[in-house]
Formats: sequence, C-alpha cells, structure tokens
Amino acid sequence: MTAKEYLSQAYRLDQRINSDIAELGRLHLMSQNISSPGFEEHYNATRNTDAPFVKQVEKIMELEKTINEEIERLVDLKVQIRLTIDSVKNTDERMVLRYCYVDHMTWEQIGDELRADSRTVRRWHENALTHVVMPKNPIQI
Repeated sequence: MTAKEYLSQAYRLDQRINSDIAELGRLHLMSQNISSPGFEEHYNATRNTDAPFVKQVEKIMELEKTINEEIERLVDLKVQIRLTIDSVKNTDERMVLRYCYVDHMTWEQIGDELRADSRTVRRWHENALTHVVMPKNPIQI
C-alpha cells in the first residue's frame, strides 16, 4: 500500500459512513409507515405474526451497530494518520497532508490557507508523500 492510498482511506470511510447514515434515515421513514390491516378470516400456519415494522426496526438496529463500528474505525484511523503526518519534518508538507487527508480540503482551499498557488501546493504534496513513513501496522479498510 502506498502512502497516498493509506492516507486516502479516511475520506473513503467517511463517505461510506455518510452513505450508511442516509440509508438509516430512509429506514427510519419506512418504519414509520403504517400498513393497512387485513380483515380476512383465514388461517395460515406459516404466516409471520410479527408486526410489519419489526423487520425495519431490526434492520435499523443492525445498521446503527455497523455505523458505530465504522465511526470507531474512522477515529482510530484518523489518529494513526495524524501521527503519521506529524512525522513529516517540513511544516509546509505536513500542513498540506493534514489539510488534504484529515480536513479533506481542495487544492485551492489548501492554497488559500497556506498562501500558495495550486502548483506549489501540489509540489509540496508530492514531496510530502515521499517523506511519509508508513506505520508498522497500518489500519486498512
């Protein structure tokens, strides 16, 4: 795994968490819908007797557990990434990595923060990637 691939993991995991949260919102809406009752008088031994919203509640609980686990992983990954970035000696390179991979800023935003043009920021970024020392046991998602 390259330094860039390792550092980019936080952004991808953050995107996955946001997607899961959006899905959780949709499941909450679905669980609040009330289905119409059936008034037919027929007996079916294999018919599910649970309320219709029970499946949705179970899915919600599973997804909430998954989201919490992913958030814990993201926090651990960001701590490890920050420590890795802090090992880069050059301050400009270190700040470019922090803004890019921790704060998820664009090249233009990073340039504004560091008072540099985008070519300089990209050059610092390329140099910084060569100075990154990968952790012994990197977290992989």
